[in-house]
Formats: sequence, C-alpha cells, structure tokens
Amino acid sequence: MTPYFWLSLAIIVVGFVISMFRILREYERGVIFMLGRYYRVKGPGLILVVPLIQQMVKVDLRIRVLDVPTQDVISRDNVSVKVNAVLYFRVLDAEKAVINVEDFYAATSQLSQTTLRSVLGKHELDEMLASRDELNSDIQEILDEQTDNWGIKVTNVEIKHVDLDEGMVRVIARQAEAERIRRAKVIHANGEKEASQVLLEAAKTLSEQPQALQLRYLQTLTEVANERSSTIVFPLPMDLIESFTSRGGREQ
Repeated sequence: MTPYFWLSLAIIVVGFVISMFRILREYERGVIFMLGRYYRVKGPGLILVVPLIQQMVKVDLRIRVLDVPTQDVISRDNVSVKVNAVLYFRVLDAEKAVINVEDFYAATSQLSQTTLRSVLGKHELDEMLASRDELNSDIQEILDEQTDNWGIKVTNVEIKHVDLDEGMVRVIARQAEAERIRRAKVIHANGEKEASQVLLEAAKTLSEQPQALQLRYLQTLTEVANERSSTIVFPLPMDLIESFTSRGGREQ
C-alpha cells in the first residue's frame, strides 16, 4: 500500500474522531438516539456522539416568548372583540419535548390560540377589561396542564390588547358617562341629607340657648360689615316680631 493510502486513512480516522466531539452551551441539551432508539440526554459541556450510530437533537432550555396572533372572540354577552396575548414558556424535559410532540413550538402556539378563545368566550366584556389578572392566571393554568406531557412549563401569560369596534366604544362611553352622573346625584343627595341633619341639630341648639342666637346675630353683623358694600342688612329676630304681634292682638 502506498503512503498516500495511509495518509488518507489517517485523515479519515482523525476527522471521524474529531466529529465525535460536540460542545453544548449551559442552556442547551442534546437528546441522543442510538440506531433510531432513544438513548439518553447529554449536556451541557463536551459530549461524545458516535457518527452514523448516534444522532443528536439539540434543545434550547431558555424561556421563549410566543406572540399569540389576534383572535376574534365573542364574549358571553355576545360582544365581538379582537384579543391578542403574549406567552412565556420553557422546556423542562428535553426528552418529552422531542419524543412526545413533533414541533413543540408550533404545538404550543396553536394550543394557546384555541385556549385564549375558549377561556375568554366564557366571560363578559366587563370581566375582560377589568379582570385581566384572573384571566391570565386561568389561561396559564390550562396551558400548563395540557403542555405538561410535552415537557413544557408555561411561566406566564399576558393579554395585551382587547380591541372593540367604534360602535361599542361609543356605547361604553355613554355607559360610563351615565354612571358618573348617577354617582354625582347620589353624592349630592347624601350631602343634602347630611346638611339637613346638621341644620336640625343647630336649630335645636339655638332654640335651647337664646344666648347662642344673639351671638349668631352679632357674628352675622360682623361678616356683613367686612364686605365692601353700601347696603347693610340687619337680621331681625323673630321673637321681637312675635312680641309686637301679640301686643297688637291684646289691644284689639
């Protein structure tokens, strides 16, 4: 055999040995298949993969962000809205993520869309707008339970936008205005009620203490004198008028 043959053979052997070494980062895992059957999960760091006998599927364990496309949802009170959300998930079990589902990213995306429509369709529009935290928790719990067999952990779900048509926006604006008017009337009525109670207590106090009425009379004169006006109003006590009327009645 010629030296070129041995040189070529040495190059092939060295290349074969070098191709056995793989380096996986800290957030990566390698699912190893030996002759088509699952063997084990390796990584991170330096690992050995025998060419032609073993195959490796690399899996990223970092948290992924999935933007759920806008979905047309009909609420329980028959209001059509457009809702989109964002989903955060990560792979916990690389073996399940590779073996149990063909494409775990696409499968999680489709499942999140259907879950978003089904969960929001059970709630009214006011709940969608005011109780987003509860809805986020419900969607996350359902997705986390269904993706557990895929080795995926759903860490968070956030509803980003709830879009309404212009007609529904005007209806909600009129409803909010009517609610504000109702609150204003209730506050005004409560103020009148409290004022009447205070005035009743003040009248009782003045009737029991005549000196208090005289002090109130003098205070009113002081307030009128402080104003820059050419007209001065003197309050006339009702007791004085009653004395004159009673005297006129006796004379008659």
